[in-house]
Amino acid sequence: MATSRNVLEDYVLDGQLMQVATLSAAEAGPGLCSVWYDPHFGPDLVRFISRHDRQHSHAIRADPRVAGAIVAIPLTGLGQVARGVTFTGQARELPVRGVDEQISEFCRRWPNAQPAIDPHKLAAGETASRLYEIRVTEWVLFDEENFPQQPRQVIPAR
Repeated sequence: MATSRNVLEDYVLDGQLMQVATLSAAEAGPGLCSVWYDPHFGPDLVRFISRHDRQHSHAIRADPRVAGAIVAIPLTGLGQVARGVTFTGQARELPVRGVDEQISEFCRRWPNAQPAIDPHKLAAGETASRLYEIRVTEWVLFDEENFPQQPRQVIPAR
């Protein structure tokens, strides 16, 4: 049987869309957005792109604390066996120069992102999108299928 860490990594790698919650003094409470992401392990981090003028982008610049979620199953209805991952971490907007490798990795996973995050346009200030990175501080695996006796498992980040 696979370890909970292996299952968690598989779910994160297989996922596509994650929800990220941010904190903002300008808003009455937390904000939530959905973004396409590119995960990495050892160290555990998740990168995503977004426009620098979005509310969550402003919030990350003001307060780097974030939480996120990735659902690991196709949703069919209430009562189905649930599998997913949540996490907490520290987010930051990466610089506009010197991130060619990170951009290349993101675009290998999401080729259609290339025009939005082209390194030359980014460095010249000609694109509204930026690359963000979340350093995960803690994972929580919720898996009723593989771990029915204890579906919620806290897994330290590496």
